[in-house]
Amino acid sequence: MIGNTILFVFDFVLYFSYAIIANMKYNTNKGNHSVYCLQFHYVACVKYRRKILIGKISERLKEINKSVAEHFDIEIIEQETDKDHIHILFSSKPQIEISKFVNSLKSVSARLLFREFPEIKKQLWRLDA
Repeated sequence: MIGNTILFVFDFVLYFSYAIIANMKYNTNKGNHSVYCLQFHYVACVKYRRKILIGKISERLKEINKSVAEHFDIEIIEQETDKDHIHILFSSKPQIEISKFVNSLKSVSARLLFREFPEIKKQLWRLDA
């Protein structure tokens, strides 16, 4: 039942942030034999670009994202929502599989938001088409 668990369209931007972003401290992390600074910018859009990320839904989405990131030992540097998309800037260790993190982020957030806010389904699924 993949259709019921996907809240965000798969079109997203995920890339390394090599540049120093203005007003942001450049922090390096150290492994046993390496020094690294891996930062990713993830953008996810709501299905059909519906404007549903407002108020309590937006705040709950941010809480869910933080809990999933803690599970993967990933630090969310910043996250902001607009009415139809979310931007997340996060840093990770080289050992973390980013694809698994993003997959969990999308599926867990969709499942919990659909459960806690059932009115979202009515707004996302086109019943008139």
